[in-house]
Amino acid sequence: MQCPKCKNLDTKVIDSRLTEQGRVIRRRRECDQCGRRFTTFERAEMASLMVKKKDATFEPYNRSKLESGIWIACGKRPVTQNQIDDMISGLEERWSANKKMISSQTIGEDVMKALKALDHIAYIRFASVYRQFKDVEEFKEELGKLLK
Repeated sequence: MQCPKCKNLDTKVIDSRLTEQGRVIRRRRECDQCGRRFTTFERAEMASLMVKKKDATFEPYNRSKLESGIWIACGKRPVTQNQIDDMISGLEERWSANKKMISSQTIGEDVMKALKALDHIAYIRFASVYRQFKDVEEFKEELGKLLK
C-alpha cells in the first residue's frame, strides 16, 4: 500500500479490525520511510453486478457513485459515515444475492426506503431528485405521505 505522504510502497500493518458487521477490514498502517500512519479499508468487490439504466443501457455497479448521491442528500444532516457504509453494504448484499443485473429503478427505490428509515430530510432530498418532481404539488404529496 502506497504511503499518502511520501508515496513509498513499503508500509506495515499495525492493526486490523473487522467493521460493518464483518464485511470490511479496517487496517492501520505505518510507512517504513516517513513513519506516517494512515487507515485503509478492504471490502469485497461487487465487480460482477451490472446496472440496467432507464435508457436500457448497462454499466458496472459503482459504489462510490451511489455513495456520492447519498451524501448529497445527507448534506448537513446528523448522519455518519458508518451509517451510510452500513446502509450501502446491506443493500449491496441484497442486490448481489444470486443476481448479475439490477435495474437503476430498484437501486433508487431501495435507497429511498433505507434513507426514509435513516433520516426523513435526506429521504425527501433524494426522492426529489430521483423522482424528478415537476412541481410543488408533487413535492407536497410526497411530504404528506411521509407525515402520515
